[in-house]
Amino acid sequence: MTGVRTILFPFVGGDVVGGSHLSALKLIAALDPDRFRPRIVLHGAGGHLARLIEDHGLTWDRLDQPGITAPRYSRGSGDVSVVRYLLSTLGALRRRLVLWNIDLVHTNDGRMHANWALPARLAGCRMVWHHRQDPGAVGVNWIAPLLADRIIGVSRFSCPSRPVLPIDDRFAVIHSPFDVTAPRPDPATSAAMIREAIGAPLGAVIVGYIGALNGRKRPDHFVRVIAALRRGLPGHDIHGMILGQPERAGDPVAATCAALAAELGIADRVHLLGHLSPVEPWLTGMDALLVTALHEPFGRTVIEAMHLGVPVVATDHGGNPEAISDGATGFLVDPGDPAAFVLPVRRLLDSPDLRRRITHDAARGLDRFGTAAHVRKVQAIYADLLDRPTGVPGRTRHA
Repeated sequence: MTGVRTILFPFVGGDVVGGSHLSALKLIAALDPDRFRPRIVLHGAGGHLARLIEDHGLTWDRLDQPGITAPRYSRGSGDVSVVRYLLSTLGALRRRLVLWNIDLVHTNDGRMHANWALPARLAGCRMVWHHRQDPGAVGVNWIAPLLADRIIGVSRFSCPSRPVLPIDDRFAVIHSPFDVTAPRPDPATSAAMIREAIGAPLGAVIVGYIGALNGRKRPDHFVRVIAALRRGLPGHDIHGMILGQPERAGDPVAATCAALAAELGIADRVHLLGHLSPVEPWLTGMDALLVTALHEPFGRTVIEAMHLGVPVVATDHGGNPEAISDGATGFLVDPGDPAAFVLPVRRLLDSPDLRRRITHDAARGLDRFGTAAHVRKVQAIYADLLDRPTGVPGRTRHA
């Protein structure tokens, strides 16, 4: 590959920011400028995502037109139907790619996969589909095998379960990037901050949930876990913190969790704090991170907690077993039973030596999840794809 090649990263703008955004921005900010020129596009208002992009020292362009398609349940006033997408948006996006001289499109979430995969193919661009969902997702099984030049999965668990075409030569596992050299906040200071924020007394046990509030991550299961912990550990004052916000505006999931906590008699022990940034001081001050998700390909907070010296108790499901060795670097529990979290949390509270060993061993070897390793592997995919002719007239860009 010769010359600097332009990579397009499209996102939906707004205030909802998740792990896919954080991972993608770490990659973009670390790309070799002598080889790759990133172009970030936000559909609609920038919001919190735009500020996060700028915090990474990056620039972005707003693209209001053409309107893009969205699932019917979340379609906004500026979005279009599938028919209108095919009649007008598809061609307009293809023309944008040619006008901007884009060499490769790298998408990172479901809406961007659906809206940019076909324009990329028609414009003669290479296309990388970064799969961060469960293995049964429709898009990665039916659309990606037809249109993507390469599919990157964040874990072995995320490998498409029933692809319409063989993808063995196009699927690669590259774990999400984490800054495993970042300074750690002081645990005592962080713990004091949390207790003041939620009104918990000195000596209270603080366990937390961090992530979007959605069905896959199961914040309602977390509420049930807090109830189980309070029943199973009567000698401890257990408080549960939920840090995150719904993925869709108007989603009542936070209110549902609050109502469930009230029903279980623990409304004063479950604290919904919304999205907090930076999250590191809040995570560092926890006694344990509890991961209640099902079908989670590879959660960011698991690795972040390991780096910050916070023990993790997670469901034995999804990509969690790829990050945690049960009993050695954390604990894996039955995903269907809230009470399964009780014994690991009791062991951590009863044995400071066990906690020190778990957190020490968890922090070892995190370099394999570092940003440098992630960027090196993704850039190798870019170079491999861009060395090949596109096969589209007027777009044979190869070294």
